[in-house]
Amino acid sequence: MSAALLIDILLWGSVLGVGLIAFRRGPAVFMASLREGSMDFINIVPRIALGVIGSGYIAAIIPQEVITGWLGPDSGWLGVATAVVAGAATPGGPVIGFSIGTVALKSGGGMPQVVAYVVAWALFAFQRVILWEIPFMPARFVWFRCAVSVPFPFVAAAIAMVIGKP
Repeated sequence: MSAALLIDILLWGSVLGVGLIAFRRGPAVFMASLREGSMDFINIVPRIALGVIGSGYIAAIIPQEVITGWLGPDSGWLGVATAVVAGAATPGGPVIGFSIGTVALKSGGGMPQVVAYVVAWALFAFQRVILWEIPFMPARFVWFRCAVSVPFPFVAAAIAMVIGKP
C-alpha cells in the first residue's frame, strides 16, 4: 500500500467518522455541518486553483539561477537563513506558501532550504502576526512566541540535511 493511498484512506475515514458523529447528534446538526462543509469546500477550491496558477507564474518570473544560487542545495546555512527570512516575509495562506515552496523545490532549491522556508512561513508569516495574532493576543506574548520559535526552521533544516531527502 502506498503512502498516498494510506493518507487518502485516513482522510476519508476521518470525514466519515465526523459525519457519523454529526448524524448521531441529530438531523439539524448533520444538515448544518453538511451545509457549512460544502460552503468551505466551494470557497477553498478557487483559492487552490489561484495558488497553483500563481505558483506557475512565480516559477516563470524568478530565474532558476536565482533560486539555485540563494536556496540551492549548495547554499548551505546561508541559504537556510535566506529561506527563513523569505518564509517570514511571504504573505498569504497555505496555498501560497506551499505552492512557492514547491516551485522553489522544482526549480532547483535544496530540500533543507525549502523545509526551512515552509516552517518559517508557518511560524512567522509577518502579515498573519500583524493582522491576526497581535489584535487577538497580547503583543508581548506574540513576540515571545516568535522569539521562542526562531530555532525551529533551522532544526527542521538540520534534520532534512541529516536525513538527506524526507
